[in-house]
Amino acid sequence: MSASETVPARIRPGGFRELGPLNWIIAKLGARAIRAPRFALFNVIGQHQLLFLAWLPYSGMLLGLGKLPRQEAELVILRVGHLRDCEYELQQHRRLARSRGVDLETQARIFEGPDAEGLTDRQRVLITATDEFVITRSMSAETWTALSTYLTKKQLIEFCMLASQYDGLAATMATLKIPLDFPN
Repeated sequence: MSASETVPARIRPGGFRELGPLNWIIAKLGARAIRAPRFALFNVIGQHQLLFLAWLPYSGMLLGLGKLPRQEAELVILRVGHLRDCEYELQQHRRLARSRGVDLETQARIFEGPDAEGLTDRQRVLITATDEFVITRSMSAETWTALSTYLTKKQLIEFCMLASQYDGLAATMATLKIPLDFPN
């Protein structure tokens, strides 16, 4: 099946009745923010009302209020999306990364991997650390030492939480078969 073919969602994006008034409003505001008719991720996860309300601030903290620079958070998220072949995650974060200063050339380098020409040493270490974290569920002593030269203790903790958050989201989106917000 090609990427352009649609796969039926296992849990279809809900509306007002399924989300409830608060989550419906949040989903509508999210859709407006991403300039889409709906925000399918919110319209699916929002059907578990309390879990959604607990997850949203945590996710928002990692995405925009954390200790990692936003460009580096996007680098990690894009790499996770690439490793997990998660088109939903990639579609959302290619756009967001551009708005945060990660141009298309840099994104292509992130997808190519840590040996891509034009990456900084810091970017190479972040990509290598993301690869190890996602693939092995840990990190070698050598990679940890290299990452520790660039990140503070709080940033190291956040790196792990960010990579695991987006790895878990990729698995959730793949399992639930959440439809793309921008199918074309």
